[in-house]
Amino acid sequence: MTEIEPTATPTAPIGKRINPRIAQWKRTWYFLRGNTLALIGLGIILLIIVVAIYAATTNLSWNQMTAYCGTNQVDGGPSTCGPGFPTVCTYPAGSAPPGPGCYQTPANELSEVAPTWSTHPLGLGPLPLGSLTVVPDEQYFYSTYQGLLRGSDWSLIISVSIVGTGALLGLLIGAVSGFLGGTIDEAIMRLVDIFLSIPQVLFVIIFVSVITDVHPAILGLSTTASAMVELIIAFIITWWPFYARVVRGQVLVVREQKYVEAAQASGASRGRIVLRHIVPNSVYPVFIQMSLDVGTVPLFLGILVFLGFRIFPSQYFPEWGSVTALSVVKLTSFLTTCQTSTGCVIPWWQLFFPGLALFLYAISVNFLSDGLRDALDPRLRR
Repeated sequence: MTEIEPTATPTAPIGKRINPRIAQWKRTWYFLRGNTLALIGLGIILLIIVVAIYAATTNLSWNQMTAYCGTNQVDGGPSTCGPGFPTVCTYPAGSAPPGPGCYQTPANELSEVAPTWSTHPLGLGPLPLGSLTVVPDEQYFYSTYQGLLRGSDWSLIISVSIVGTGALLGLLIGAVSGFLGGTIDEAIMRLVDIFLSIPQVLFVIIFVSVITDVHPAILGLSTTASAMVELIIAFIITWWPFYARVVRGQVLVVREQKYVEAAQASGASRGRIVLRHIVPNSVYPVFIQMSLDVGTVPLFLGILVFLGFRIFPSQYFPEWGSVTALSVVKLTSFLTTCQTSTGCVIPWWQLFFPGLALFLYAISVNFLSDGLRDALDPRLRR
């Protein structure tokens, strides 16, 4: 009796095996490009990324905004600019400009430089978006433009690191908890309840303060880099439970679907079922939560800075939330000064431009996240 040798199962070429994945991405892009708001959000995010890359290649300080001193001479007296400060040509209202490219300030508020609307080369100078005042009635100030430019990469790095890592941890932990159920589910959910009961603001403040005092530099990093890593870790510790609870609720529904039962009947391992079936079909609510959180992180940081807590290495750290908080504090002092003086001008640009940057960042992420959710979820494409 002749023995028949088994024939080898033909394997598809590598290109053929990749084609379905490429086709999936093409379908996603097809549905995404039909969403106008999603494309607008994508365009704004790409613009912010380009600005952040440009900011990282400039000569601006990466952990401290540059303080300028105006050469404003009142009553013909000498300038009081101290040594080591870059000077900007300013002159008080009512007097002749000393030369081209100089900025006019109110006579009683020497640090208040309005945005420059002129288009000639000397008109832009270092203050196209006006000054960010240190103390009213003094000559020292920061550039709002440079603060927003240098803060773009820090805002992206901090918010994406916190939300991305927190969402990934919450997704995996919530998927395991919901799929396994029983004692494991109870233990994980009670742990989630414990973390959710911790006041987030208080924990971040205590964690950053204690770690900084005990070990100011970690992993051999610089002081600034270590402070950023500590801040990100503090937020992640209190951020992942929100995602874990959202994902667990979704997994409890997904695990009862027929395709999950079919995978179990075919002998697939629990890890494969979770990673290939449970997680991909439970990820859509995460996009919605991430879109809200990414824009919330800079606002959260701004609140802490506004309340006076030292979470950054320096008071004038170039981050959008910090710049916005600083502008609010200085705007409040200007409003107080205006009640006791005449002829003062409210520096609206100090709040408008940082607030506009935060608004565009938050709204663009929301638009893009909603578009991706609609494009990736087959149930929403019907």
